[in-house]
Amino acid sequence: MMRQIIEYALLFLVLVLLQVFLFSNLELSVYLNPLVYIAFIILLPIEAAPVVVLGLGLLTGMVMDVAMGAAGLNTLATLPVAFLRGPLLRLTCSKDSVSDGGVPSVHRLGVLGFVRYVVAAVVLHSLVYFTMECATFDYFHLTLLRTLVSGVVTVAVIYFTSKIFNSQVARVL
Repeated sequence: MMRQIIEYALLFLVLVLLQVFLFSNLELSVYLNPLVYIAFIILLPIEAAPVVVLGLGLLTGMVMDVAMGAAGLNTLATLPVAFLRGPLLRLTCSKDSVSDGGVPSVHRLGVLGFVRYVVAAVVLHSLVYFTMECATFDYFHLTLLRTLVSGVVTVAVIYFTSKIFNSQVARVL
């Protein structure tokens, strides 16, 4: 149990540092803003209690708000993902793979199930984030474009992050 807490603390630290120092400073396009820190919530163990997931979602959002100076924007976008994580898992993955528990991964959920789960969580997070950042529906088509472009990169980074994280966890166990 203690080993798992340390692994997740390291994952949290790495994702926060990557977001703050790398992904938030990418100046490739106004439409490209990967929000990879959400991988922490996505990769929490399936059997984690909903109140723990919500608490960690709140902590993640607050840390990102302080680090990025976003005044609640990250928290506002992270909490719906944390709240709907269980239903998203049940909706996008097979019942057997979700009931087994463990860390969400390609091995546990299957490639299609894992990708659907990650895409659903990233789209939800990105839509809330970019809509609240813009604070208007006047440019919703641009918000959707930002969600699509940033979402593709975010999903790719989360996919590879999960491969690395899960291979490290499997090697330890």
